[in-house]
Amino acid sequence: MSDKLSDYRHAEQPLPDENVIWPLYGAGLENLGRDAKPISTPMPECGPDELIVRHDATGICFSDVKVLRLGQEHPRIYRDMKTRPVVLGHEVAMTVVKVGDDLKDKYHVGDRFVIQADIIKDGVGYAYGYEIEGGFSKYGRVDQRALNGDEGNYLLPVRNDLGIVEGALVEPWACVVAAYCLEYPTALKSGGTTWIIGTDANDKHPYTISAGFDANSHPDHLLLTNVPANFATWLRERAQSLGIEVTPVDDPANLPVDKVDDIVLLGADADLVEQASPHLADGGVFAIIADSPMSRPVQIDVGRVHYNRWIYIGGSQADVAKVFADKPVRSPLKAGGSSWFVGAAGPMGRMHVQRAIELPEPPAVVICTDVSDHRLEDLRQTFEADAVAKGIEFVCLNPANADAAEKLARYQADKFDDIVVLAPVAKLISDVSQYLRADGVLNVFAGVARGTMAELDVSDVYLKGARWIGQSGSRIADMRTTLSQTEAGTLSPNRAVAAVGSLSAFRDGLQAVRDAVFPGKVVIFPHIKEMPLTPLPELKDKLPTVYAKLRDGREWTVEAEEEFLRLMLP
Repeated sequence: MSDKLSDYRHAEQPLPDENVIWPLYGAGLENLGRDAKPISTPMPECGPDELIVRHDATGICFSDVKVLRLGQEHPRIYRDMKTRPVVLGHEVAMTVVKVGDDLKDKYHVGDRFVIQADIIKDGVGYAYGYEIEGGFSKYGRVDQRALNGDEGNYLLPVRNDLGIVEGALVEPWACVVAAYCLEYPTALKSGGTTWIIGTDANDKHPYTISAGFDANSHPDHLLLTNVPANFATWLRERAQSLGIEVTPVDDPANLPVDKVDDIVLLGADADLVEQASPHLADGGVFAIIADSPMSRPVQIDVGRVHYNRWIYIGGSQADVAKVFADKPVRSPLKAGGSSWFVGAAGPMGRMHVQRAIELPEPPAVVICTDVSDHRLEDLRQTFEADAVAKGIEFVCLNPANADAAEKLARYQADKFDDIVVLAPVAKLISDVSQYLRADGVLNVFAGVARGTMAELDVSDVYLKGARWIGQSGSRIADMRTTLSQTEAGTLSPNRAVAAVGSLSAFRDGLQAVRDAVFPGKVVIFPHIKEMPLTPLPELKDKLPTVYAKLRDGREWTVEAEEEFLRLMLP
């Protein structure tokens, strides 16, 4: 190991007087930096209970593009960006370069960390790369919001032998891991609000709630609308004995509460699903008990399925408790099943596909579709051999091509156990939902905005056991799981890298991510010498000794990274 690289890792060099940052003053690339360049600012000061960190590598996320598009209209931006610009970058590997006096027993110069970006302190969000200046800068300050937040310490220590890029990409990979570890309620929310709605054709069933509506667990507030007489009487008597507040609701449009934790619809009524759904709380459950199809498809807010974790469940049994408990929502891919990744060839799609192939019990069939031929071909070249070696039928198709569309139709006729949607297009979500098998799962991973409506056949939820799930971001636990898998060698975040560059290349990198130029992640190294945005294949001519250490001439490795830093550190 060269002295230069060793010195860099130990982080003992004197700190400069100036920091370099990419400030974003509003929506649009024209508001990034000054004269399309980063700017110099004074080094951040270190308080007694703070750290100064060096940003070693930062991945560009499509979420950064959303901030670029929305500016201060973005829901995570709480300030006037013209006077207090945002410094993006939440996929960060960092090294401590200065420790406040009160923290010297806990932290040391040279300590390496990754950060869970969704920092919450006293109930307020201070996300890294949004409210707190992020990784598209040379240095940053980490204060007690991150070190002592509502969920503890948002810094996760990493081993010294972990690659810098591996560390930076733990955050996006954690979002992928989290998408298959989702948990949903299996009973009415204890202490919550439950709304039971009847329909004109629901008098024939002897409805009951066999569990979760008793002394051990029950909602605190019960709303009743047009509930069949016998069931309504039973509910009121039980509620009185348990001290549950009961409120009749004659008009679903005039609800006496802001949000409802559980909505139970007795019967198949598309209008009522649309009227009641907006009242669901975060993590709310909409349960439908019916044995006949809806009269029409229903407009569902898939943005809130994604961001607010709404879930629709159902069944034909008359016991509400069994509708909740008998068929728990599945989020992992079905082992030995058939999975379809829609929009698979982008950076996040590649991670989902890689994870599916590398599972100990993977799907038997993995279908990948995308409308970009060059990104799809890169996906095929990267993962096909691995899939075939595990006995997986692995198919990459561009449905815009006639032959591919015909082949896709044959798989669609057999339907899928899992469909993962990685493109934020409502019409696409509507179209692919019809190809779920019984008990199939549609995972809306793409960040469709809240209020995005998709037309879905809700009958599939209670007649066929279909489930629509979604998530946004990751928790500290997901980060720890992903980091542990990376350090154990069972997960390789490096396989997602498509292009690298210095801090000055961030603007070009952000534009490339916005325009879907590359098939994988763009990673910026804030402390290397000037380097334009460079796809990995071009390293063959520009940095041949680095290229020689890539896996198969196409995938980033720790060995390539070390050679890269030896050459590119100033």
